[in-house]
Amino acid sequence: MKKLRMGIVGVGGIAQDRHIPTYLTLSDQVKIEAISDVNDTTAKLVAEKFNIPNVYSHYEDMFQDVDAITVCTPNKFHAEISIAALEAGLHVLCEKPMAMAPEECQRMLDAAEKSGKVLSIAYHYRFMKDSQAAKKMIRENEVGQPIVARAKALRRRKVPGWGVFTNKELQGGGSLIDYGCHFLDLSLWLLGNPKPIEVMGSAYNQLGKIPNQVNVWGEFDHETFEVDDHVTAYVKFDNGSSMLFETSWLANIKNDEESLSISGETGGIDLFPLQLNQAKHGMLLNSKAEWVPGEDDPSIPQAQNFINSCLGKEELVVKPEEAMQVSKIIAAIYKSSETGRSIRLQ
Repeated sequence: MKKLRMGIVGVGGIAQDRHIPTYLTLSDQVKIEAISDVNDTTAKLVAEKFNIPNVYSHYEDMFQDVDAITVCTPNKFHAEISIAALEAGLHVLCEKPMAMAPEECQRMLDAAEKSGKVLSIAYHYRFMKDSQAAKKMIRENEVGQPIVARAKALRRRKVPGWGVFTNKELQGGGSLIDYGCHFLDLSLWLLGNPKPIEVMGSAYNQLGKIPNQVNVWGEFDHETFEVDDHVTAYVKFDNGSSMLFETSWLANIKNDEESLSISGETGGIDLFPLQLNQAKHGMLLNSKAEWVPGEDDPSIPQAQNFINSCLGKEELVVKPEEAMQVSKIIAAIYKSSETGRSIRLQ
């Protein structure tokens, strides 16, 4: 069987902790041929650690050696690198979010359509076992037409104290664009990918500026904290459905909370954990799954879906036009917060 030749651009934490180990696990389907990073020393150390044969200072130089690349750089460079690879005839898996702005997303989408190559965004929450099970139940009409989504992605005192997560120029934002984006994407997918038409949001940048922070995930500089630490939003869609959304890195809450509920006409689904809620047979019924099939690590099915899509064997689960809708909502939340008014989307 033909193996997909993979290149990795950017070899920081997400590459070393998720993508590279995942591809090595799937070594019968994919081979990491090359890596590139702006830090040559780091790139060489990573290549030695994972036994990767080729290291390049400039990502374009690896294009001749690979069939596809995985983009693991700061958000600022997602569009530039993805477009260059697509124009060179390569498939692209880009880390989330798709790009810094919807305009960049559109250029990426245009490049993918022109090249005929696969472009996907690494929204791995779609590949979690409970998420896949929830989608299956919705498709099989267990809840009827989905109406309302309620999404929370809240961390108690967990600003990433590594990398460039608090650098607005490189990342474009904070808790929303880094963490909350997963729950925006998952909500849209479970709702059936409706088109967002109006967004009202508030982005806060207060807690991160307080000195002497208690932070579980390492130290960060409160004086240079430039990004949002807590965000709330309300989103309306063209099919009449809506979403209530909240995300934070620094919430003063009892415990971390990751939850998503979908309320439909005839039932509802809760994630996480997975539960189906219905009114049937004259009763209120709540059903919990005793066992859910699938991989415990969502990185595995995510990578498999991308590889098989590149080889023409499978349809993408995360399509770029869907990921672009997430970026439109993110941009609208930030704009709504700045202007103090709701934002209408085209």
